[in-house]
Amino acid sequence: MSSKMNRRSFLTASAAAGAAGLLGGTLLTSCSGGGKQKPLRQPGTYYIPQLPDKAIDGRPLKAGLIGCGGRGNGAVANLLEAADGITVTALGDVFADRVLSTREAIAKEHGQEVPAENCFTGFDAYRKVIDSGVDMVIIATPPVFRPTHFQYATAKGVHSFLEKPICVDAKGYRTIMATAKQAEAKGLSVICGTQRHHQRPYVEAFQKIQEGLIGEITGGNVYWNQGMLWYRERQAGWSDMEWMIRDWVNWTWLSGDHIVEQHVHNIDVFNWMNGYKRPVRATAFGSRQRRITGDQYDNFSVDFEYGNGVHLHSLCRQIDGCSNKVGEEVRGTKGYWTSADNAIFDLAGNKIWEFDFDAMRATYKQENAYVLEHVDWVNHIRKGEAHNEATECGISSLCGVMGRVAAYTGQTVDWDSISASELDLMPEKLELGKMDMKAYTVPVPGSEKQA
Repeated sequence: MSSKMNRRSFLTASAAAGAAGLLGGTLLTSCSGGGKQKPLRQPGTYYIPQLPDKAIDGRPLKAGLIGCGGRGNGAVANLLEAADGITVTALGDVFADRVLSTREAIAKEHGQEVPAENCFTGFDAYRKVIDSGVDMVIIATPPVFRPTHFQYATAKGVHSFLEKPICVDAKGYRTIMATAKQAEAKGLSVICGTQRHHQRPYVEAFQKIQEGLIGEITGGNVYWNQGMLWYRERQAGWSDMEWMIRDWVNWTWLSGDHIVEQHVHNIDVFNWMNGYKRPVRATAFGSRQRRITGDQYDNFSVDFEYGNGVHLHSLCRQIDGCSNKVGEEVRGTKGYWTSADNAIFDLAGNKIWEFDFDAMRATYKQENAYVLEHVDWVNHIRKGEAHNEATECGISSLCGVMGRVAAYTGQTVDWDSISASELDLMPEKLELGKMDMKAYTVPVPGSEKQA
């Protein structure tokens, strides 16, 4: 099996294509900027979440989980901490051992017994979970599957939590964007795992930037540099497909590469602050130095051009023994914000705003953004309010894809071409058997070996 469109054919196709106050009351800051500010956007034109410690009480809700790996188990725990009256009633995964371990963990840690008849395995398990009568579903499968699972949940009128990223290719992106519109029309609540949107210091910084405290945005830098991530050595009896799925974070067709799977957090923060303007083009490079399994790179450097002289420099690396940095910086005509400082500075380096952690801790007990994103999700559901984060997360996910393709091919990639391309990494058949492993080789920029 091979992906339907390799990176060489993507380039050919591309050329042919043509080339509210925060949290119910602002947490007081220790400094103020002074002077009159011109807002980037008017209040009411952007979303500021209400982030109480726990979701409101309301009707009981039945939740399903699709994808019983580490993040899926974590998301279930976060949901049950976020709200009362939630019962996990269905589980699904390709592998039976994953479902069993999750079922046992939910019983042991949360005192809930998921019925055996609602525990499903196989590539169609997602349909059975959604069809079992759940009100809401956590979609935490490997990212390549998320567009299809979101599409089915929305068709069935089920509220979705989508772990990020939510697509790994152009086809998945278009599915996400179309499904998001359908979810809005149905009044569904859709939350994504870009949890900075529910992290109070980030939310208040976002509000200050929209109010104009740093002026017009001129550029930024985003980083996710860390040591090597996990991998799975192949075990006796595993087919090609089973090994790849169990080792999914190291295979591009499953994860999108770490620029998409992990670094999307940081890219998304800049896009969020910048009003989700699409980058015009991306030029990038990357390489594979020490990765052990899979077909991915372990480092990327991308220049995203947003037009009008605005550039975002994106850096991500997963290599042991190197300096680490995770965070974001946004520059403007009047100053800049850094996530490392949780503060805004003027152009001379004077601090003019910082997030007040003491005020937050005097007001709130829950600081975990992984929990607070579920608080927001449940609140929208119980209030009967439509809410959609899939469109925004879809844009940021495709930005990661755009940077990946630019690095893999060595070519500058423009937004219009990548978003309209036929790039589709899903194998022709999904079955636990033999794969054409020769189709999954490490890309070499500027050569024929880009598939």
